[in-house]
Amino acid sequence: MNPIVTLLALAAMALPAALPAAALRPDQVRFLDIYRELVETNTELSDGSCTLAADKMAARLKAAGFPESDLHRFSVPDHPREGGLVAVLPARGATLKPILLLAHIDVVEAKRSDWARDPFKLIEEDGYFYARGASDDKAMAASWVDTLIRLKQAGHPLIRTVKMALTCGEETEGAFNGAQWLAANQRDLVDAEFALNEGGAGQLDAQGKRLYLGTEAEEKTRQDYVLTATDAGGHSSLPGTENAIYRVSDALARIERYSFPVRLDSVSRAFFTSIAKLVGGADALAIEALLRDPADQAALRIITANPMWNAVLHTTCVPTEIAGGHATNALPQRVTANINCRLLPGERQEEVLAKLASLIHDPKVSITMPNTIGASARTVPLDETVMGPIRTVAARYYPGVPVVATLVSGSTDGVFFGNAGIPTYGVPSFFYDADYGHIHGLNERIRTSSVYEGRDFLYDLVALYVAKDGLR
Repeated sequence: MNPIVTLLALAAMALPAALPAAALRPDQVRFLDIYRELVETNTELSDGSCTLAADKMAARLKAAGFPESDLHRFSVPDHPREGGLVAVLPARGATLKPILLLAHIDVVEAKRSDWARDPFKLIEEDGYFYARGASDDKAMAASWVDTLIRLKQAGHPLIRTVKMALTCGEETEGAFNGAQWLAANQRDLVDAEFALNEGGAGQLDAQGKRLYLGTEAEEKTRQDYVLTATDAGGHSSLPGTENAIYRVSDALARIERYSFPVRLDSVSRAFFTSIAKLVGGADALAIEALLRDPADQAALRIITANPMWNAVLHTTCVPTEIAGGHATNALPQRVTANINCRLLPGERQEEVLAKLASLIHDPKVSITMPNTIGASARTVPLDETVMGPIRTVAARYYPGVPVVATLVSGSTDGVFFGNAGIPTYGVPSFFYDADYGHIHGLNERIRTSSVYEGRDFLYDLVALYVAKDGLR
Protein backbone atom coordinates (compact mmCIF):
# COMPACT_ATOMS: atom_id res chain seq x y z
CA MET A 1 0.00 0.00 0.00
CA ASN A 2 1.29 3.48 -0.85
CA PRO A 3 2.19 5.13 2.49
CA ILE A 4 1.90 8.61 0.98
CA VAL A 5 -1.85 8.46 0.36
CA THR A 6 -4.38 6.17 1.98
CA LEU A 7 -7.98 6.25 0.77
CA LEU A 8 -10.48 4.91 3.26
CA ALA A 9 -13.36 5.39 0.81
CA LEU A 10 -14.53 7.84 -1.79
CA ALA A 11 -17.85 8.93 -0.33
CA ALA A 12 -18.41 12.55 0.74
CA MET A 13 -20.45 13.44 3.78
CA ALA A 14 -22.49 16.45 4.83
CA LEU A 15 -21.61 18.49 7.89
CA PRO A 16 -24.09 18.43 10.76
CA ALA A 17 -25.92 21.58 11.71
CA ALA A 18 -24.23 23.94 14.17
CA LEU A 19 -24.73 23.11 17.82
CA PRO A 20 -26.93 25.59 19.69
CA ALA A 21 -25.32 26.89 22.87
CA ALA A 22 -27.88 25.06 25.03
CA ALA A 23 -26.88 21.73 23.43
CA LEU A 24 -23.21 21.98 24.32
CA ARG A 25 -21.76 19.40 26.69
CA PRO A 26 -20.16 20.77 29.87
CA ASP A 27 -16.68 19.95 28.53
CA GLN A 28 -17.48 21.84 25.30
CA VAL A 29 -18.56 24.85 27.33
CA ARG A 30 -15.19 24.79 29.13
CA PHE A 31 -13.37 24.54 25.81
CA LEU A 32 -15.38 27.44 24.38
CA ASP A 33 -14.31 29.56 27.34
CA ILE A 34 -10.63 28.85 26.56
CA TYR A 35 -11.14 29.45 22.85
CA ARG A 36 -12.99 32.72 23.45
CA GLU A 37 -10.34 34.06 25.85
CA LEU A 38 -7.56 33.26 23.41
CA VAL A 39 -9.33 34.73 20.38
CA GLU A 40 -10.36 37.88 22.24
CA THR A 41 -6.79 38.54 23.37
CA ASN A 42 -5.37 40.75 20.62
CA THR A 43 -2.08 39.25 19.38
CA GLU A 44 -1.41 41.48 16.37
CA LEU A 45 2.22 42.50 16.09
CA SER A 46 1.36 46.22 16.00
CA ASP A 47 -0.71 46.59 19.16
CA GLY A 48 -1.33 43.14 20.63
CA SER A 49 0.53 40.84 23.01
CA CYS A 50 1.32 37.17 22.55
CA THR A 51 2.95 37.32 25.97
CA LEU A 52 -0.40 38.20 27.55
CA ALA A 53 -2.15 35.40 25.67
CA ALA A 54 0.53 32.91 26.73
CA ASP A 55 0.19 34.04 30.36
CA LYS A 56 -3.57 33.50 30.21
CA MET A 57 -3.13 29.97 28.86
CA ALA A 58 -0.53 29.25 31.54
CA ALA A 59 -3.04 30.38 34.16
CA ARG A 60 -5.60 27.97 32.69
CA LEU A 61 -3.15 25.10 32.93
CA LYS A 62 -2.10 26.02 36.46
CA ALA A 63 -5.75 26.09 37.56
CA ALA A 64 -6.10 22.58 36.08
CA GLY A 65 -3.27 21.29 38.27
CA PHE A 66 -0.09 21.92 36.30
CA PRO A 67 2.76 22.95 38.61
CA GLU A 68 4.78 26.04 37.75
CA SER A 69 7.78 23.80 37.13
CA ASP A 70 6.00 22.38 34.07
CA LEU A 71 5.03 25.81 32.66
CA HIS A 72 7.88 27.54 30.84
CA ARG A 73 7.12 31.08 29.71
CA PHE A 74 9.69 32.64 27.40
CA SER A 75 10.44 35.96 25.71
CA VAL A 76 13.45 38.12 24.84
CA PRO A 77 14.10 41.63 26.20
CA ASP A 78 13.78 43.45 22.88
CA HIS A 79 10.44 41.76 22.07
CA PRO A 80 8.62 41.70 25.41
CA ARG A 81 5.11 41.37 23.88
CA GLU A 82 6.07 38.47 21.60
CA GLY A 83 6.59 35.77 24.19
CA GLY A 84 5.22 32.26 24.31
CA LEU A 85 4.70 29.20 26.48
CA VAL A 86 6.01 25.65 26.63
CA ALA A 87 3.92 23.36 28.86
CA VAL A 88 4.88 19.80 29.78
CA LEU A 89 2.68 16.90 30.92
CA PRO A 90 5.31 14.35 32.02
CA ALA A 91 4.99 10.59 31.73
CA ARG A 92 6.95 9.20 34.64
CA GLY A 93 9.22 6.34 33.67
CA ALA A 94 8.16 6.34 30.02
CA THR A 95 10.63 4.91 27.53
CA LEU A 96 9.09 6.41 24.39
CA LYS A 97 10.18 9.88 23.32
CA PRO A 98 7.74 12.78 23.88
CA ILE A 99 5.48 14.33 21.28
CA LEU A 100 5.18 18.08 20.78
CA LEU A 101 1.93 19.98 20.13
CA LEU A 102 2.70 23.19 18.26
CA ALA A 103 0.50 26.20 17.49
CA HIS A 104 1.15 29.88 16.89
CA ILE A 105 -0.92 32.42 18.80
CA ASP A 106 -0.07 35.56 16.81
CA VAL A 107 -2.48 36.71 14.11
CA VAL A 108 -2.45 38.73 10.90
CA GLU A 109 -3.27 42.41 11.34
CA ALA A 110 -7.01 43.18 11.25
CA LYS A 111 -8.18 46.71 10.49
CA ARG A 112 -11.41 47.25 12.44
CA SER A 113 -12.86 49.76 9.95
CA ASP A 114 -12.73 47.16 7.18
CA TRP A 115 -14.48 44.39 9.12
CA ALA A 116 -18.22 43.89 9.43
CA ARG A 117 -17.66 42.71 13.03
CA ASP A 118 -15.12 43.43 15.74
CA PRO A 119 -12.17 41.20 14.72
CA PHE A 120 -11.22 40.61 18.36
CA LYS A 121 -14.65 39.57 19.56
CA LEU A 122 -15.62 35.93 19.02
CA ILE A 123 -19.01 36.15 17.36
CA GLU A 124 -21.18 33.11 16.61
CA GLU A 125 -23.51 33.75 13.70
CA ASP A 126 -25.31 31.52 11.18
CA GLY A 127 -23.31 28.45 12.13
CA TYR A 128 -19.89 30.14 12.07
CA PHE A 129 -17.41 31.63 14.51
CA TYR A 130 -16.12 34.99 13.24
CA ALA A 131 -12.92 36.65 14.50
CA ARG A 132 -9.32 37.23 13.55
CA GLY A 133 -7.54 34.00 14.45
CA ALA A 134 -10.80 32.07 14.86
CA SER A 135 -9.20 29.42 12.68
CA ASP A 136 -5.61 30.57 12.03
CA ASP A 137 -4.36 29.38 14.44
CA LYS A 138 -6.24 29.83 17.69
CA ALA A 139 -8.71 26.99 17.13
CA MET A 140 -5.76 24.60 17.22
CA ALA A 141 -3.98 26.47 20.03
CA ALA A 142 -7.11 26.34 22.20
CA SER A 143 -7.55 22.66 21.35
CA TRP A 144 -4.01 21.88 22.49
CA VAL A 145 -4.52 23.69 25.81
CA ASP A 146 -7.82 21.86 26.23
CA THR A 147 -6.16 18.53 25.35
CA LEU A 148 -3.50 18.94 28.03
CA ILE A 149 -6.14 19.79 30.62
CA ARG A 150 -8.32 16.81 29.64
CA LEU A 151 -5.36 14.41 29.75
CA LYS A 152 -4.26 15.78 33.12
CA GLN A 153 -7.71 15.55 34.67
CA ALA A 154 -8.53 12.14 33.16
CA GLY A 155 -5.42 10.70 34.75
CA HIS A 156 -4.66 8.34 31.85
CA PRO A 157 -1.44 6.37 32.28
CA LEU A 158 0.87 7.94 29.69
CA ILE A 159 3.37 6.03 27.58
CA ARG A 160 5.15 9.23 26.56
CA THR A 161 5.42 12.83 27.75
CA VAL A 162 3.29 15.46 26.04
CA LYS A 163 4.75 18.90 25.37
CA MET A 164 2.99 21.97 24.00
CA ALA A 165 4.55 25.08 22.47
CA LEU A 166 2.47 28.20 21.90
CA THR A 167 4.60 30.63 19.92
CA CYS A 168 4.52 34.08 18.36
CA GLY A 169 5.95 35.51 15.14
CA GLU A 170 4.61 33.03 12.59
CA GLU A 171 2.55 35.57 10.68
CA THR A 172 5.03 38.42 10.29
CA GLU A 173 8.44 38.48 8.61
CA GLY A 174 11.05 40.05 10.85
CA ALA A 175 9.15 39.53 14.10
CA PHE A 176 10.58 37.50 16.97
CA ASN A 177 9.72 33.94 15.99
CA GLY A 178 9.22 31.81 19.08
CA ALA A 179 9.41 28.49 17.24
CA GLN A 180 12.71 29.43 15.62
CA TRP A 181 14.06 30.63 18.99
CA LEU A 182 13.02 27.44 20.80
CA ALA A 183 14.56 25.20 18.15
CA ALA A 184 17.83 27.12 18.34
CA ASN A 185 18.01 27.91 22.07
CA GLN A 186 15.82 25.44 23.98
CA ARG A 187 16.19 22.28 21.91
CA ASP A 188 16.11 19.98 24.96
CA LEU A 189 12.95 21.61 26.30
CA VAL A 190 11.02 20.92 23.06
CA ASP A 191 12.76 17.67 22.08
CA ALA A 192 10.27 15.13 20.74
CA GLU A 193 9.96 12.14 18.46
CA PHE A 194 7.61 14.20 16.29
CA ALA A 195 5.43 17.30 16.46
CA LEU A 196 1.80 17.94 15.51
CA ASN A 197 1.08 21.31 13.92
CA GLU A 198 -1.25 23.27 11.67
CA GLY A 199 -1.08 22.63 7.92
CA GLY A 200 -3.40 19.67 7.67
CA ALA A 201 -7.10 20.31 7.11
CA GLY A 202 -10.37 18.86 5.98
CA GLN A 203 -11.70 20.20 2.69
CA LEU A 204 -15.38 20.87 1.93
CA ASP A 205 -16.82 21.36 -1.53
CA ALA A 206 -19.11 24.24 -2.51
CA GLN A 207 -22.11 22.34 -1.17
CA GLY A 208 -20.49 21.69 2.21
CA LYS A 209 -19.72 18.03 1.55
CA ARG A 210 -16.61 16.55 3.12
CA LEU A 211 -14.11 15.68 0.39
CA TYR A 212 -10.96 14.60 2.21
CA LEU A 213 -8.76 15.04 5.27
CA GLY A 214 -5.39 16.47 4.32
CA THR A 215 -2.23 15.56 6.22
CA GLU A 216 0.74 17.77 5.42
CA ALA A 217 3.66 15.85 3.98
CA GLU A 218 5.58 18.92 2.80
CA GLU A 219 5.10 22.66 2.54
CA LYS A 220 6.22 25.61 0.50
CA THR A 221 8.76 28.15 1.72
CA ARG A 222 7.68 31.77 2.17
CA GLN A 223 9.95 34.52 0.90
CA ASP A 224 9.39 38.26 0.45
CA TYR A 225 11.09 40.38 -2.21
CA VAL A 226 10.99 44.18 -2.25
CA LEU A 227 10.98 46.28 -5.41
CA THR A 228 12.22 49.86 -5.04
CA ALA A 229 12.32 52.77 -7.48
CA THR A 230 13.68 56.21 -6.56
CA ASP A 231 13.68 59.59 -8.30
CA ALA A 232 14.53 63.21 -7.54
CA GLY A 233 10.83 64.06 -7.61
CA GLY A 234 9.63 67.60 -8.09
CA HIS A 235 6.44 69.58 -8.66
CA SER A 236 3.53 67.57 -10.06
CA SER A 237 2.75 70.36 -12.54
CA LEU A 238 6.05 69.64 -14.30
CA PRO A 239 6.03 65.89 -15.02
CA GLY A 240 9.00 64.52 -16.89
CA THR A 241 9.76 61.17 -18.48
CA GLU A 242 10.63 59.55 -15.15
CA ASN A 243 8.08 58.50 -12.53
CA ALA A 244 8.85 56.00 -9.79
CA ILE A 245 5.22 54.84 -9.57
CA TYR A 246 5.16 54.00 -13.27
CA ARG A 247 8.49 52.19 -12.94
CA VAL A 248 7.25 49.93 -10.15
CA SER A 249 3.87 49.47 -11.85
CA ASP A 250 5.56 48.28 -15.04
CA ALA A 251 7.74 45.89 -13.03
CA LEU A 252 4.68 44.44 -11.28
CA ALA A 253 2.91 43.98 -14.62
CA ARG A 254 5.83 41.96 -15.98
CA ILE A 255 5.79 39.72 -12.92
CA GLU A 256 2.01 39.31 -13.21
CA ARG A 257 2.29 38.00 -16.75
CA TYR A 258 4.80 35.29 -15.79
CA SER A 259 3.87 31.85 -14.50
CA PHE A 260 6.54 29.71 -12.91
CA PRO A 261 6.82 26.26 -14.52
CA VAL A 262 4.76 23.35 -13.26
CA ARG A 263 6.72 20.86 -11.19
CA LEU A 264 5.12 17.74 -9.75
CA ASP A 265 6.85 15.64 -7.11
CA SER A 266 5.75 12.37 -5.49
CA VAL A 267 3.51 14.10 -2.95
CA SER A 268 1.71 16.40 -5.39
CA ARG A 269 1.30 13.55 -7.89
CA ALA A 270 -0.24 11.34 -5.22
CA PHE A 271 -2.49 14.21 -4.13
CA PHE A 272 -3.83 14.87 -7.61
CA THR A 273 -4.26 11.16 -8.30
CA SER A 274 -6.51 10.94 -5.24
CA ILE A 275 -8.37 14.15 -6.05
CA ALA A 276 -9.18 12.95 -9.57
CA LYS A 277 -11.00 9.96 -8.06
CA LEU A 278 -13.00 12.25 -5.78
CA VAL A 279 -14.09 15.01 -8.16
CA GLY A 280 -14.77 13.14 -11.41
CA GLY A 281 -15.97 14.81 -14.62
CA ALA A 282 -13.99 17.40 -16.56
CA ASP A 283 -11.78 18.20 -13.57
CA ALA A 284 -10.72 14.56 -13.26
CA LEU A 285 -9.96 14.34 -16.98
CA ALA A 286 -7.87 17.52 -16.77
CA ILE A 287 -5.93 16.19 -13.77
CA GLU A 288 -5.25 12.88 -15.52
CA ALA A 289 -4.04 14.75 -18.61
CA LEU A 290 -1.74 16.95 -16.50
CA LEU A 291 -0.26 13.95 -14.71
CA ARG A 292 0.62 12.50 -18.11
CA ASP A 293 1.96 15.80 -19.44
CA PRO A 294 2.59 18.72 -17.04
CA ALA A 295 2.86 21.04 -20.08
CA ASP A 296 -0.71 20.30 -21.28
CA GLN A 297 -2.09 23.83 -21.63
CA ALA A 298 -5.74 22.82 -21.95
CA ALA A 299 -5.53 20.85 -18.71
CA LEU A 300 -3.67 23.68 -17.00
CA ARG A 301 -6.41 26.19 -17.83
CA ILE A 302 -8.94 24.02 -16.02
CA ILE A 303 -6.79 23.13 -13.02
CA THR A 304 -5.29 26.58 -12.39
CA ALA A 305 -8.80 28.04 -12.19
CA ASN A 306 -8.92 26.40 -8.74
CA PRO A 307 -6.65 28.56 -6.51
CA MET A 308 -5.79 25.69 -4.18
CA TRP A 309 -4.80 23.36 -7.02
CA ASN A 310 -2.91 26.11 -8.79
CA ALA A 311 -0.90 26.85 -5.67
CA VAL A 312 0.59 23.35 -5.39
CA LEU A 313 1.57 23.12 -9.06
CA HIS A 314 4.32 25.71 -9.06
CA THR A 315 6.04 28.52 -7.23
CA THR A 316 3.79 31.58 -6.99
CA CYS A 317 4.61 35.26 -6.50
CA VAL A 318 2.07 38.00 -5.83
CA PRO A 319 2.27 41.66 -4.70
CA THR A 320 0.92 42.18 -1.18
CA GLU A 321 1.91 45.75 -0.26
CA ILE A 322 2.79 48.94 -2.11
CA ALA A 323 3.88 52.32 -0.76
CA GLY A 324 5.15 55.53 -2.28
CA GLY A 325 4.90 59.24 -2.72
CA HIS A 326 5.00 61.92 -0.07
CA ALA A 327 2.47 64.56 -1.20
CA THR A 328 -0.53 64.78 -3.52
CA ASN A 329 1.07 67.63 -5.48
CA ALA A 330 4.60 66.22 -5.75
CA LEU A 331 6.26 63.69 -8.03
CA PRO A 332 7.11 60.49 -6.13
CA GLN A 333 10.65 60.22 -4.82
CA ARG A 334 10.48 56.64 -3.57
CA VAL A 335 8.10 53.75 -4.30
CA THR A 336 8.29 50.22 -2.91
CA ALA A 337 6.26 47.08 -3.50
CA ASN A 338 6.42 43.81 -1.59
CA ILE A 339 6.24 40.57 -3.57
CA ASN A 340 5.30 37.55 -1.48
CA CYS A 341 6.45 34.27 -3.04
CA ARG A 342 5.72 30.70 -2.03
CA LEU A 343 8.48 28.41 -3.22
CA LEU A 344 8.07 24.74 -4.02
CA PRO A 345 10.19 22.37 -1.92
CA GLY A 346 13.77 22.35 -3.12
CA GLU A 347 13.68 25.75 -4.84
CA ARG A 348 16.14 28.36 -3.58
CA GLN A 349 15.29 31.95 -2.67
CA GLU A 350 18.25 33.26 -4.66
CA GLU A 351 17.06 31.50 -7.83
CA VAL A 352 13.65 33.15 -7.57
CA LEU A 353 15.32 36.50 -6.89
CA ALA A 354 17.33 36.14 -10.09
CA LYS A 355 14.23 35.18 -12.07
CA LEU A 356 12.24 38.18 -10.82
CA ALA A 357 15.15 40.50 -11.61
CA SER A 358 15.29 39.14 -15.16
CA LEU A 359 11.54 39.62 -15.59
CA ILE A 360 11.71 43.23 -14.39
CA HIS A 361 14.77 43.95 -16.55
CA ASP A 362 14.99 47.53 -15.35
CA PRO A 363 18.20 48.85 -13.76
CA LYS A 364 16.21 51.65 -12.11
CA VAL A 365 14.12 49.17 -10.10
CA SER A 366 16.09 47.31 -7.45
CA ILE A 367 14.95 44.02 -5.95
CA THR A 368 16.08 42.78 -2.55
CA MET A 369 15.24 40.12 0.04
CA PRO A 370 14.51 41.88 3.36
CA ASN A 371 14.57 38.66 5.39
CA THR A 372 15.02 34.98 4.70
CA ILE A 373 13.21 32.25 6.58
CA GLY A 374 16.10 29.85 6.06
CA ALA A 375 16.27 26.39 4.58
CA SER A 376 13.28 24.79 2.87
CA ALA A 377 11.03 22.59 4.95
CA ARG A 378 11.81 18.90 4.91
CA THR A 379 9.39 16.32 3.54
CA VAL A 380 8.22 14.21 6.49
CA PRO A 381 8.10 10.39 6.41
CA LEU A 382 4.48 9.26 6.55
CA ASP A 383 5.05 6.04 8.48
CA GLU A 384 2.55 4.06 10.51
CA THR A 385 3.63 5.58 13.85
CA VAL A 386 1.99 8.83 12.77
CA MET A 387 -0.42 7.83 10.01
CA GLY A 388 -1.99 4.83 11.72
CA PRO A 389 -3.63 6.84 14.53
CA ILE A 390 -4.72 9.55 12.06
CA ARG A 391 -6.55 6.96 9.96
CA THR A 392 -8.06 5.34 13.06
CA VAL A 393 -9.49 8.61 14.41
CA ALA A 394 -10.60 9.74 10.94
CA ALA A 395 -12.54 6.50 10.46
CA ARG A 396 -14.22 7.06 13.82
CA TYR A 397 -15.25 10.67 13.20
CA TYR A 398 -15.61 10.81 9.43
CA PRO A 399 -16.25 7.29 8.09
CA GLY A 400 -15.78 7.11 4.35
CA VAL A 401 -13.73 10.30 4.07
CA PRO A 402 -10.22 9.64 2.69
CA VAL A 403 -6.99 10.71 4.36
CA VAL A 404 -4.78 12.36 1.74
CA ALA A 405 -1.19 13.56 1.99
CA THR A 406 -0.78 17.14 0.78
CA LEU A 407 1.76 19.72 -0.25
CA VAL A 408 0.73 22.80 1.75
CA SER A 409 0.84 25.96 -0.33
CA GLY A 410 1.39 28.13 2.73
CA SER A 411 4.25 27.87 5.19
CA THR A 412 4.30 27.14 8.90
CA ASP A 413 6.63 27.24 11.87
CA GLY A 414 7.06 23.51 11.43
CA VAL A 415 10.07 24.28 9.24
CA PHE A 416 12.14 25.24 12.29
CA PHE A 417 11.45 22.05 14.23
CA GLY A 418 11.73 19.86 11.13
CA ASN A 419 15.12 21.29 10.29
CA ALA A 420 16.16 20.80 13.93
CA GLY A 421 15.48 17.08 13.63
CA ILE A 422 11.90 16.92 14.95
CA PRO A 423 9.61 15.74 12.09
CA THR A 424 6.59 18.04 12.15
CA TYR A 425 3.23 17.02 10.72
CA GLY A 426 0.35 19.24 9.71
CA VAL A 427 -2.41 17.05 11.08
CA PRO A 428 -6.02 17.08 9.85
CA SER A 429 -8.36 18.63 12.36
CA PHE A 430 -10.89 21.22 11.19
CA PHE A 431 -12.93 21.19 7.99
CA TYR A 432 -12.84 24.35 5.87
CA ASP A 433 -15.17 25.76 3.24
CA ALA A 434 -14.02 26.09 -0.34
CA ASP A 435 -12.99 29.72 0.38
CA TYR A 436 -10.86 28.50 3.31
CA GLY A 437 -12.76 30.69 5.72
CA HIS A 438 -11.21 33.99 4.56
CA ILE A 439 -8.01 33.19 6.47
CA HIS A 440 -5.80 36.33 6.48
CA GLY A 441 -8.72 38.26 4.96
CA LEU A 442 -11.79 40.12 6.11
CA ASN A 443 -14.28 38.47 8.45
CA GLU A 444 -12.26 35.30 9.04
CA ARG A 445 -14.61 32.48 9.96
CA ILE A 446 -14.86 28.76 10.67
CA ARG A 447 -17.90 26.54 11.11
CA THR A 448 -18.83 26.06 14.75
CA SER A 449 -19.47 22.36 14.20
CA SER A 450 -15.99 22.05 12.68
CA VAL A 451 -14.39 23.62 15.75
CA TYR A 452 -16.14 21.32 18.23
CA GLU A 453 -15.54 18.20 16.15
CA GLY A 454 -11.94 19.18 15.42
CA ARG A 455 -11.24 19.75 19.10
CA ASP A 456 -12.45 16.22 19.94
CA PHE A 457 -10.63 14.78 16.93
CA LEU A 458 -7.33 16.26 18.12
CA TYR A 459 -7.82 15.04 21.69
CA ASP A 460 -8.52 11.49 20.56
CA LEU A 461 -5.55 11.62 18.19
CA VAL A 462 -3.17 12.72 20.93
CA ALA A 463 -4.63 10.08 23.26
CA LEU A 464 -3.76 7.36 20.74
CA TYR A 465 -0.17 8.59 20.63
CA VAL A 466 0.37 9.02 24.36
CA ALA A 467 -2.24 7.28 26.52
CA LYS A 468 -1.80 3.64 27.48
CA ASP A 469 -5.50 3.00 27.00
CA GLY A 470 -5.78 5.11 23.81
CA LEU A 471 -9.34 5.64 22.62
CA ARG A 472 -12.01 4.64 25.11
